[in-house]
Amino acid sequence: MKIELDLSRRPNAAPAALPSLAGLSLPALKAEMEAMGVDPKKSGMRAKQLRRWIHHFGTQDFADMTDVAKELRAQLAERYILTRPEIADHQVSRDGTQKWLTRFGPGIEGESVFIPDVGKAGALCVSSQVGCTLNCTFCHTGTQKLVRNLTAQEIVAQVLIARDELGEWPTSTENRRLTNIVFMGMGEPLYNLDNVAEAIDTISDGDGIAIGRRRITVSTAGVAPKIPELGHRTSAALAISLHATHDDLRNEIVPINRKYDLQTLFDAIRAYPDLSNSKRVTFEYVMLKGVNDSLAEARDLVRLLKGVPAKINLIPFNPWPGAPYECSDWETIEAFAEVVNRAGYASPIRTPRGRDIFAACGQLRSESVKKSAAEKRREALAAEAGGKAG
Repeated sequence: MKIELDLSRRPNAAPAALPSLAGLSLPALKAEMEAMGVDPKKSGMRAKQLRRWIHHFGTQDFADMTDVAKELRAQLAERYILTRPEIADHQVSRDGTQKWLTRFGPGIEGESVFIPDVGKAGALCVSSQVGCTLNCTFCHTGTQKLVRNLTAQEIVAQVLIARDELGEWPTSTENRRLTNIVFMGMGEPLYNLDNVAEAIDTISDGDGIAIGRRRITVSTAGVAPKIPELGHRTSAALAISLHATHDDLRNEIVPINRKYDLQTLFDAIRAYPDLSNSKRVTFEYVMLKGVNDSLAEARDLVRLLKGVPAKINLIPFNPWPGAPYECSDWETIEAFAEVVNRAGYASPIRTPRGRDIFAACGQLRSESVKKSAAEKRREALAAEAGGKAG
């Protein structure tokens, strides 16, 4: 008996999810309004209305937008959603630190961390990439290959998720728990500068999320050519992931130093706009036992920083499975800090936070893996075959 498959009876593919407007910049919202046919003369006003409802009030329902015409609200609800990306995991540390693993798409996950009692009240550490290309040897994220850059919208979504959890809607200038943003999560921000700059514009927008640029810090491992550009485009505070005072050692533990050595890096730092005692560069220095923690290196650090308005965060190394280093002894860290303090530089020792949930500095990592086009095709074919079998 001859059997023929009727391919016309294959089940229809699941409808594509509607795009979210949450986290979009004002220009992007205006572009969406024009794309859906709003009069260009009114698209800017409509975008500002949406911006206020989404980023000031935190609404996730178009029905809440009482100053937007019902007809337009209905059209918006047909084309868009206001929900955040999926939260794949949410952990709370014994010390109150919170960590979110956010799923931005299939196999695309990134981590963000809220640290209470940092800055004015609390800081959110956001990721700019999933994975990283830099391979700093003390950093757990560096063991995960780069999957992709995060979009500006995906960066802002991390702030929205934290605000949701903290109950900080509508935006207020009083009694905030989240006051500071630090780009110190997964990835190298200056390798994703366009999206980082757009995200900062949205986060700092006074009619929306309204976290001022003076309270936003961007950390780089040393992408020297992009450092002055970061300052001109964002006016954010600059942080440098330093960790060594000589090229030989920094080449080993921060490999980007082989491309941009300390001389090149510090030339770029001195070109950062508007540096002053009120706008200092933060230098992050992880304390690695027997590697970079001697008093001689503390003195070399002082010489290296000469003429740069700076403060130094000394970071006790936070261990992770398979890490090749140990944390310096506390007495060693204190002695190192004393040398730097005597030279006139503030050098606070950062209290480790969230170690029990791997949320501390250098511990962030997701299980996302970059897949080739061939791998994606094989998975799609396997899924399709499985669907037919079912």
